[in-house]
Amino acid sequence: MKNYSFLNDVKSKEKLLVQKKMKKTKDEDKKKELAKLLNRMNQQEQIEQKKRHRMEMEQQWKEKEKQLVKDGKTPYFLKKSEKKKLELAEKYKELQKSGKVDQYMSKRLKKNAQKEKKKLPGRHQRFM
Repeated sequence: MKNYSFLNDVKSKEKLLVQKKMKKTKDEDKKKELAKLLNRMNQQEQIEQKKRHRMEMEQQWKEKEKQLVKDGKTPYFLKKSEKKKLELAEKYKELQKSGKVDQYMSKRLKKNAQKEKKKLPGRHQRFM
């Protein structure tokens, strides 16, 4: 990541270029294509930020563990499920700060309800 950090600058310049082109173009089809491209660039940027944040959290955990091992504790390595739990806890804290916990939870409930509906046998399925 350190070796290729210059790519972030290139990406940001490309993003600005696409925004300028989108403002200048009058063709609707071309505008839609540029909007899709801009949206994809934004999504990739968000994914990259999440990845960096996850790596930072992991690095902090490892540093704490190194200190505890130096103090005499046996080393403990996080499992994937525990990492996910920590990420969810972090996300919940961020949502609490922004005041969007209720909105997030309602979306989660709707999503889970849809999953459950798909699992139920429907009219078109036959019982064997």
